[in-house]
Amino acid sequence: MERYFPERRLFLRSETETRFIRLKPGVQVLGLAGGAAVFAWTIIATAILMMDSLGAGSYRDQAVRDQASYQQSLDSMAQERDSREVEALAAQKRFSTALARVSDMQTELLTSEARRRELETGIDVIQSTLRKTLKERDSARAALAAARDSAPAEDARALPPYADETLDYLSQALTQTAAERDDTRSDAARAEAQADQLENRLALMQDQNDAIFRQLEDAMSLSIKPLNKMFRAAGLNPDTLLKKVKRGYSGQGGPLQPIAYTTSGQFASPDIARANSILAQLDELNLYRIAATEAPFAIPVTAHFRYSSPFGVRHDPKNGSLRHHYGVDLAAPIGTPLYATGDGVITFAGWSTGYGRLIKIRHAFGIETRYGHLSRIRVKVGQRVSRGDRIGDIGVSGRVTGPHVHYEVRVNGKPVDPMTYIKAAKDVF
Repeated sequence: MERYFPERRLFLRSETETRFIRLKPGVQVLGLAGGAAVFAWTIIATAILMMDSLGAGSYRDQAVRDQASYQQSLDSMAQERDSREVEALAAQKRFSTALARVSDMQTELLTSEARRRELETGIDVIQSTLRKTLKERDSARAALAAARDSAPAEDARALPPYADETLDYLSQALTQTAAERDDTRSDAARAEAQADQLENRLALMQDQNDAIFRQLEDAMSLSIKPLNKMFRAAGLNPDTLLKKVKRGYSGQGGPLQPIAYTTSGQFASPDIARANSILAQLDELNLYRIAATEAPFAIPVTAHFRYSSPFGVRHDPKNGSLRHHYGVDLAAPIGTPLYATGDGVITFAGWSTGYGRLIKIRHAFGIETRYGHLSRIRVKVGQRVSRGDRIGDIGVSGRVTGPHVHYEVRVNGKPVDPMTYIKAAKDVF
């Protein structure tokens, strides 16, 4: 070792004296090894930090891209829902117009049918009277001819002078009656032709109504099925929810009343039954819309964020022990706006141990949402909020390691995974 690391002396000079430190070969080797170890550790630590930074950046970019894609999907679904609603309203308007026209056509057809029956009855009476009159005329002529043939000449001269005039009058009356009968038959034929035209027009209107009905039924099916699927995916019973909504909103006039058009005491037509079914579906769609608004089918943060912790058992970020996490953590900068995920009433807005600044919202159907670790609270207890209303800002209050919002959903006091509601609504809103 002395060959490569000869003994060296390090002189330390002061104002009054000079000292030296003897560096033996072993000490030099230990110092060189220690310096090399420190240098190697510095290189490895720097590489690890750079790799972590690059990985975190890629994860963050991926989260931003996923958030942008999710937001774009939400926007497109909302636009499609609005277009479906506009189409349904337009189809309903067309259906109402067509139904009114069908009612008018039915009235005209019934009037024409009644007139035709009256004409047929009049024709039968006129024909019966005409046949009776003709028989009486023929009988009178035969009796007169027989009387003339059997009576002497002087008796013939004794006949009343107005007998021939009476016969001529009867002949003219019979001829006029026959002409009136022919006119009546012509009127009846025209009435039948008009009735056939009305029947053709009615058949055309029925075809148009059937097409309108099919469009409305398809629109109702496409609108109701996704909402029903959304509630079931969130673990909620749609039938029970709709009954609760109907009870809560009965003061607005109740459900849509069914159409009850009838004609002359007859049973309602199949079109009326289909119309009543569509109106019932419209009422059901409105109840679904109200229920979807009152349930937390939304995400509380619309700006860029990162899912920093899921629902369930996790390692405590403070001490590393296993603990239950009853919500999801959405990390974003301090001051990021926070929005209500459904209609409801503020039941708590203040400081809570562990949560920091906390907001609780009571929704319908026994559902409650919680928003913790806020930097600012913008609502008060008892205040009613709607979905999309700003209620606070993300912060670092309470037991946290960084800025985020702790978002909880509880059903009848039991915590459930908020992502169940968010994912259930991703294809609807």
